[in-house]
Amino acid sequence: MTHTNFTTVDSNGTPDAPHPVLAEHERQRCEVWTRVMGYHRPVSSFNAGKKGEFHERRYFVEPPQRG
Repeated sequence: MTHTNFTTVDSNGTPDAPHPVLAEHERQRCEVWTRVMGYHRPVSSFNAGKKGEFHERRYFVEPPQRG
C-alpha cells in the first residue's frame, strides 16, 4: 500500500489526511449486512425485490428526549 504525498481540503477548508492508494490486487469488496425480520443477512444474498426495498429505506436519528 502506498500513500499519496498531497493533502486534500474538505468543504470547510480543513486539510484532510492523505488517502491510501491501493493496487487493484489489494482491494476487496465490502460486504454490507443488514437486519431483516430479526435476522442479520448480507445484502448480496437478497433477491431483486428485497435489494430494491433495501435501497429505498430511509434512515433517521431520533433527537434525545428531554426529561
